[in-house]
Amino acid sequence: MSVFRTKSVEQSIADTDDPETRLRKNLRAVDLVVFGVGVIVGAGIFVLTGTVAASHSGPALALSFLIAALTCALAALCYAEFASTVPVAGSAYTFSYATMGELVAWIIGWDLVLEFTIGSAALSVSFSGYLQELLAGTPLEVPASLASASDGWVNLPAVVIALLVMGLLVRGTKLSSVVNQVVVAIKLAVVAAVIVVGIAYVDPANWVPFVPESQPAPDSQGGFTDLPLITSLLGIEPAIFGVAGVVSGAAIVFFAFIGFDIVATTAEEAENPQRDVPIGILGSLAIVTALYAAVSLVVTGIQPYDEIDPDDEAPLATAFSAAGVNWMGDLISVGACIGLVVVAMILMLGQSRVAFAMGRDGLLPRPIAKVHPRWGTPYRVTIITGLAVAAIAGFVDLSTLANLVNIGTLFAFLLVSIGVVVLRRTRPDLPRAFRTPMAPVVATLSTLLCVYLMLNLTGETWIRFLAWMAIGVVVYLLYGMRHSRLAQRSTREPDAEPTP
Repeated sequence: MSVFRTKSVEQSIADTDDPETRLRKNLRAVDLVVFGVGVIVGAGIFVLTGTVAASHSGPALALSFLIAALTCALAALCYAEFASTVPVAGSAYTFSYATMGELVAWIIGWDLVLEFTIGSAALSVSFSGYLQELLAGTPLEVPASLASASDGWVNLPAVVIALLVMGLLVRGTKLSSVVNQVVVAIKLAVVAAVIVVGIAYVDPANWVPFVPESQPAPDSQGGFTDLPLITSLLGIEPAIFGVAGVVSGAAIVFFAFIGFDIVATTAEEAENPQRDVPIGILGSLAIVTALYAAVSLVVTGIQPYDEIDPDDEAPLATAFSAAGVNWMGDLISVGACIGLVVVAMILMLGQSRVAFAMGRDGLLPRPIAKVHPRWGTPYRVTIITGLAVAAIAGFVDLSTLANLVNIGTLFAFLLVSIGVVVLRRTRPDLPRAFRTPMAPVVATLSTLLCVYLMLNLTGETWIRFLAWMAIGVVVYLLYGMRHSRLAQRSTREPDAEPTP
């Protein structure tokens, strides 16, 4: 059994016609753009802006966002070509299966499980935090014993929202899209209000110097596990701010862009995937990049970066409160609370589609890939995913796992960037509705940027990531390698020759 056996593009597309595992095609380009914007605009912009401005980039936070956006844009071009060529559920997993073989596909699928499941659980917990802040002091205030997994019995609001999102996804992708469109409109209105109202309170003097001078890192960041891996590998004296601070800030705010690849996981449900998926991927990324740059300039323009609390979980609200605009703080909290629900929902959607594709290929138990006869959704794997997210959100403290989502996504981007060049060489005959411009150059730059940003994550993040990957390899060797549909085909006895 070869762990590098590939599944042909033709076979991947043919599998989408199986009545028991056929997804309903009812998403248009606008649905995909809104899905992308809905999942990208979330905890990253509402929370990470303060942390990165205060501890890494200063007013150059906007540059950190642009560096992260450039990395995403290069990867997005590769994703768009793949998704238009192989319009099948599973995103990077499916693409890797067609180019680099089964083992690599399993590894990236296992990696996406980490990204989407942990990400959805983290967003459910974040929703719970904002909800508790809004309800504090009212008759609906959440009891302490039901508000946190660390200080009480369970984080009940996080469990409830995860289960509600699960039910919505089981009911239908189109219904989820409609709900997403309404919530995204509310969320974008809040972000627009931050920009429009905030401009009046910006003091350009707070942007000087735009890139603060490099400073030695605090002693608390001196341990190997707390330092960027590249600092430890090259023996560089740890520092904050300056150019290095802007780049390390980009590795952190990268979390704010996670989600555009979700659009690629829904390719099989698009009405015209060759046209709609590239529009969804590139359109959503362009919109949020402009919003992020504007918001970061407003935040650092209203409040000096050295007065921002890096541990503040609501930096946008705090900045406006410091300027005496308290009503904006309440508006931002409401918008964040509503918006985080959609992010958790779309991350759960991505995870269910990746696991669905792996189940259809036999790398996971095939019965989980069964589609609901009425709603046309992979309801079994969606329920399993929802219960897992609810359990993690309700009983696990996720604060130490945030960077795992970043490294997992960067790793997926890296493999897709390599895979698009591989498929160009191995299958130049395939029709490509969208072609990555200057593919070798774009893919190489994307790969290098992904690796560089990964190296700017902490040693602790790398240790946990490699441990998770090692567990995945063991699971594949014990189950997936023998149960995959490709393995089943390769071990069948050849038909006897017909009698003359």
